[in-house]
Amino acid sequence: MNLHFNSEDLGQITIGAFALSVPIAFSQEAWELAANLPAANLLLIVLLSLGFIALFAYQSVFQAQIRSRIWVFLLRVVLAYGLTLLVVSVVLLALDKWPVLTTPLLALKRTLLIAMPASMGAIIVDSFDKE
Repeated sequence: MNLHFNSEDLGQITIGAFALSVPIAFSQEAWELAANLPAANLLLIVLLSLGFIALFAYQSVFQAQIRSRIWVFLLRVVLAYGLTLLVVSVVLLALDKWPVLTTPLLALKRTLLIAMPASMGAIIVDSFDKE
């Protein structure tokens, strides 16, 4: 099993993140929820996102075999979440709902909120076709 990060992984993560971010990014409810979400709840959402990405990658991508590949595992989790944040930001920008220049905190909140389900899509699609 090749567990290095390559262009196929990049494409899979991007497609998975896009697939789940688009329907939510079009939702006015998500925009408003992000605006009113307290920082503690936002932190919990980020931790849940990272936790579920790590759990899924551990069980599915790495098949619980990370002892000698802990850094590869951690890199995959961080890259999956980072790419998801980038994809969500671009989708929100395209919808003119990412006000990073006028209200950057709101842009960040929307990105982090929508990244929660999008990150699961990213890591699930990344797990496809691993040999």
